[in-house]
Amino acid sequence: SGINLPRMADDQYEVGRPVSMSRLQPGDTVFFSTYTDGISHVGIYIGDGLFISATSSRGVAVDHIHDGYWGPRYAGARRIL
Repeated sequence: SGINLPRMADDQYEVGRPVSMSRLQPGDTVFFSTYTDGISHVGIYIGDGLFISATSSRGVAVDHIHDGYWGPRYAGARRIL
């Protein structure tokens, strides 16, 4: 699609425009603060409260944005297109 994104999640968080959780659409990038302060994980929202991301423990995984692990670590979302 001609979109270039930085490699690191914290740099990707600076691309696009902010989107509130209530206005998420499939394709929006969703960001989390996991093992360190600031943004350290990124996924792609796929709808119905779900996102897809690459994890170190499970490989590519689909998770609910509000679940026990991800919910408290949610940091924001961006729309690139």
